[in-house]
Amino acid sequence: MMRRLLVGCTALTLALGATACGGGPVTAGGGDQALSGQTVTVAGVWSGSEQKNFQKVLDAFTEKTGAKTQFMSTGDNVSTVVGSKIEGGNAPDVVLVPQVGVLKQFAQQGWLKPLSKKTESAVDANFASVWKSYGSVDGSFYGLYFKAAHKSTVWYSPDALDQAGVEPPRTYEAMLKAGQTVSDSGLAAFSVAGQDGWTLTDWFENVYLSQAGPEKYDALAAHELKWTDASVVEALTTLGTLFKDEQLIAGGPDGALNTDFPGSVEKVFGPKAEAGMVYEGDFVAGVAKDQFGRSIGDDANFFPFPAVDGGEAPVVSGGDAAVVLKDGKNQKAAQALVEFLATPEAAAVWAEAGGFLSPNKELDPAAYSDGVTRATAKSLIAAGDSVRFDMSDQAPAAFGGTKGAGEWKILQDFLRDPSDPKATAAKLEAAAAKAYRG
Repeated sequence: MMRRLLVGCTALTLALGATACGGGPVTAGGGDQALSGQTVTVAGVWSGSEQKNFQKVLDAFTEKTGAKTQFMSTGDNVSTVVGSKIEGGNAPDVVLVPQVGVLKQFAQQGWLKPLSKKTESAVDANFASVWKSYGSVDGSFYGLYFKAAHKSTVWYSPDALDQAGVEPPRTYEAMLKAGQTVSDSGLAAFSVAGQDGWTLTDWFENVYLSQAGPEKYDALAAHELKWTDASVVEALTTLGTLFKDEQLIAGGPDGALNTDFPGSVEKVFGPKAEAGMVYEGDFVAGVAKDQFGRSIGDDANFFPFPAVDGGEAPVVSGGDAAVVLKDGKNQKAAQALVEFLATPEAAAVWAEAGGFLSPNKELDPAAYSDGVTRATAKSLIAAGDSVRFDMSDQAPAAFGGTKGAGEWKILQDFLRDPSDPKATAAKLEAAAAKAYRG
């Protein structure tokens, strides 16, 4: 998302604090000029506006240390791309890993270096313990969660809901009813990014957590509960009620399957609106703001993903963890970058830009550029250890994190034809059993 890092001492002070205003590069951790001239190669899934925003953070690191950075977007298949880079002798130094399951896979394959004591101390002091737990494998701390996501937010155009005469709903049933009213007013209710299978896993997880409850959610995430369980079939049936209603989804299932995540946001907040609402995480705000000029809180807003069948409203989170690869060529600079990412100063750069949440409790909420994001960030911090991490991100990559395979592909097939939830559950269990066996 963003423009290049601000220039000039006043703007830089906002992002980095007064340490950056002395005239030359200021080093991370207080003065090791040995990083000057080094280059840290960084890989992550981000592209478009998210990549531009992260580049601002990397530019801040360069300003602070003198170390240069090179970012490579991996696309969704981060494990495949990084694996091929390692095999080719061209491993990046730092990878931003978007799935807990992939982080575990990297650690178990011996690809990772434990993070520095400085990073670990910062996380112990300033993050809820759940974030360190998700970044650890077999007692070693490998992953710093730099960017978090609040994945229980439904974004909407206030104009679209106003014209339909509906209020933001508080239950899933009320959301579908409101959607029908929006559809009757001339717009489709929902824009669904079916081309990106991960968005469909997020739909399922919110429905499942609310309908089945946190204990079953945890059991299913660990594959201690089979995907053929009645609770899974019930959640798929609930989700299928939306998927099978062509009036509710912009373009129907075929249109959704040809819409990627940025495109789904465009259908609600772009110049030619096709839908009134789009479900996805807080990062929708960054796309709506940066790509389509929307004012967050005024002409783009959200309501919490509503409770299903009398359950509690879900709070699902996700995140991107910075890891250091053993085969990277610049270990010292790589560890220094992750140490920088653990600071509130680094988080403030992207927070000011939008489309970002930090799990760092020391980040001043005033760093966020609008009240809506500020409130979302506060609720994520307040949730502490009770937040449930994205289920597909906890799974082995072959099941929960691979384009065209596993859960992503099976739920895309379910979006195309949601008529048999039991058969879909059986396919999910077969794929999960194979992936968890390893």
